[in-house]
Amino acid sequence: MGGGGAKVSLQLAVAELATTEAFYGGILELPIRRALTVPGAPEHLILKLDGGEFIFVEEEAVLSAHPLLEERLTSYPKGVGITIHIRVTEIEEIYDAILDEGLEILYPLDEKPYGVKDLWCFDPDGYLVVLEEPWR
Repeated sequence: MGGGGAKVSLQLAVAELATTEAFYGGILELPIRRALTVPGAPEHLILKLDGGEFIFVEEEAVLSAHPLLEERLTSYPKGVGITIHIRVTEIEEIYDAILDEGLEILYPLDEKPYGVKDLWCFDPDGYLVVLEEPWR
C-alpha cells in the first residue's frame, strides 16, 4: 500500500461552469481550464494542483448521466462536510475581490500565530474554501 505516486481527482457538481471559472480562475487566479471533450461527454472544467485535480461538471449533466443522484443532490446543500484548502499568494487582493463580489465569508482574513494568513469563504456553489498564505 502506501500510494507513493497517487493522484486524486475530485469531481464537484456546480450550477454553472462560467461562474465557477470566474471564481477559481478570475478571483483566485488558479490554473483552471475548460477540458477538451469527446462528443457526448459533458463539458467540464479542470483545475490541476500538485497531487491531484478538481473536475467541475454542471449538476444538470451529472443528473442526466446519473439520475439516481437527484434526491441527494437536490436535498442537501452542495459540499456539506467538504473543505477545500488552497495555498494562494496575494491573499489581501483575493479577500477584496471576494468582498466586491458579495460572496459569503465564514471567517474573515486573519493572521494566525503559526505564520499563516487565512480566509474561509464559500465558492458560488456553497463549497467551503479555505485560502492560506504563509506570512513569516
